[in-house]
Amino acid sequence: MPLDPQVKAFLEELASLDVPPLSSLTPQQARAQLVDVSALLGDPEPVAKIEDHRVEGPQGKIPVRIYTPRGSGPLPVLVFYHGGGWVLGDISTYQSYCTAVTNAAGCIVVAVDYRRAPEHKYPAAADDAFTAAAWVFDHAASFGGDPDRIALGGDSAGGNLTAVVSLMARDRSAFKPVAQVLIYPVTDFNFDTPSYRENAEGYMLTRDDMQWFWNCYLNSEEDGRQPYASPLKAANLSGLPPALVITAEYDPLRDEGEAYAARLRQAGVPVTLTRYDGMIHAFVRRLLIFDKARDALKQVADALKQAFA
Repeated sequence: MPLDPQVKAFLEELASLDVPPLSSLTPQQARAQLVDVSALLGDPEPVAKIEDHRVEGPQGKIPVRIYTPRGSGPLPVLVFYHGGGWVLGDISTYQSYCTAVTNAAGCIVVAVDYRRAPEHKYPAAADDAFTAAAWVFDHAASFGGDPDRIALGGDSAGGNLTAVVSLMARDRSAFKPVAQVLIYPVTDFNFDTPSYRENAEGYMLTRDDMQWFWNCYLNSEEDGRQPYASPLKAANLSGLPPALVITAEYDPLRDEGEAYAARLRQAGVPVTLTRYDGMIHAFVRRLLIFDKARDALKQVADALKQAFA
């Protein structure tokens, strides 16, 4: 399909701003740029309560922010991992999206501020993501959550961490999420798919950006072949939580997300896969700009309600 008209207008406006490519910036400059961009996403929706906690992690404390909707508990919980290529993003830049999910799904959202690369390379983010999820399973009742109704979710690199934590939990017999929500997830250290070739540049996230992110995250190319970095390379995907996988047509990551959905389905995991035609990477957060972002929010909320039921 052609680019969605709303996306086309957005990309034209972005091009007029002459924003430097990520691969030309330092991580600190790129983070500052994302903070500026995130300020344009709109104010967070009001929720009943927002609390900050610090979870004991493998290398220090992991900040988490707990968003609680109105309603009587115990409430279901989504552990959410933000995107940003393991380098960018934090709790604050994703507050608007997390509050929207909290209200739409009627669940507590626990946003995790995992350690970022390149200061903390693989597997730091994955280790923090797992540790935070384990804490939520152990302590859900302390903040009004239901320990029997906990899902994992995230977008882009956060989708990668969602898939990885699901694998870790299965491999370690640690805990059992009721669902995993994978929004245009990074699943494979591989830049040679049709979607990488078709969407290498011109659609916000570029092939060069992804190479830059992976270079920041990995210690070596060998790390990229490990299933806790590239879950598509895992030998066995059976026994994982039911998955909602969302991809975007004009996204370099489209094919690896859809390949992961296919592998999950082959392994007997219930999967709902939706490709949003005409959309680009990172569209789901732009709720004020894209009609299909609001459609995707409703799909995520409905999938979570069904999993929690």
